[in-house]
Amino acid sequence: MEMRTLGRTGLEVSRLGAGCSWIGNELSLDETEQAGNVLNAALDAGINFLDTSACYGNSEELIGLTVAHRRDEYVLATKCGHAVRGYEGPEWTADLVTHSIDRSLRDMKTDYLDIVQLHGCGVDVLEKGEVTEALLNAQNSGKTRFIGYSGDNEAAKWAIDSGIFDTLQTSYSVSDQRARTRLFEAAKAQNMGIIAKRPIANGAWGATSSPSEYADEYFRRYQIMAERGAIPGAPDDRFLLALGFIFGQPEVDIVIVGTLNPSHMRSNLEKVKNDLPIPDEAIEELRRRFEELDDAWVQET
Repeated sequence: MEMRTLGRTGLEVSRLGAGCSWIGNELSLDETEQAGNVLNAALDAGINFLDTSACYGNSEELIGLTVAHRRDEYVLATKCGHAVRGYEGPEWTADLVTHSIDRSLRDMKTDYLDIVQLHGCGVDVLEKGEVTEALLNAQNSGKTRFIGYSGDNEAAKWAIDSGIFDTLQTSYSVSDQRARTRLFEAAKAQNMGIIAKRPIANGAWGATSSPSEYADEYFRRYQIMAERGAIPGAPDDRFLLALGFIFGQPEVDIVIVGTLNPSHMRSNLEKVKNDLPIPDEAIEELRRRFEELDDAWVQET
């Protein structure tokens, strides 16, 4: 597994990370064994970055129930900011952030978190500063080693320019490329670690129809880009093409991929280990088409 230093955090991380939204949102606590099979398959194969969130259903509890005993084998990143899981009170307050972090520590059965990220708040919340101060307090007290921002567009640019955050998690895929021209250079200038979310565009690239409501815009863009014909040098496997495009972006440190199925996890790992890189000409053509066809194709949040 290819490893990277995650910006100024100094953390050594696998370029392929395991996203936990699917297991958290789709599996119940009665399906702990399946969650454990997915997460242990990832760790066994060399993935050492787990990405979750307070609002990913049961994900934090499932992590605690299945891989807490392997805590020294992975970097653990979570997110906070939304009023979920029984919290009574407004979103984006210092109290909520503190409560969320304490619950994450308890549910994932760990004494510390490696990264806590604000989860998609707008510029107005960032400018107010209350939740950022709460994150910094959690860092100073040892509850988290580093802090990050997870989001897109103008808010992501604000987070970068502030110099406060150690990492940026942002949408980047074949169908969603604006981070490359709007965010990556500035983030690297701050020595931030960059984490790519939604790297396979919710499965829309190469699909015969939109896989879900969340993928509708990605699928629309795919159709427009595909009208120009075959991609020179592109592999036949549409998921390999999507992964190869992301792994061909040097600024991206971690590519987050989630699944419910251990065999799918192993398949993704095999693609990364054995079938990359894809030809440069395919990557360049995909970049060119997006740039030429981009009609206010902002990042999908």
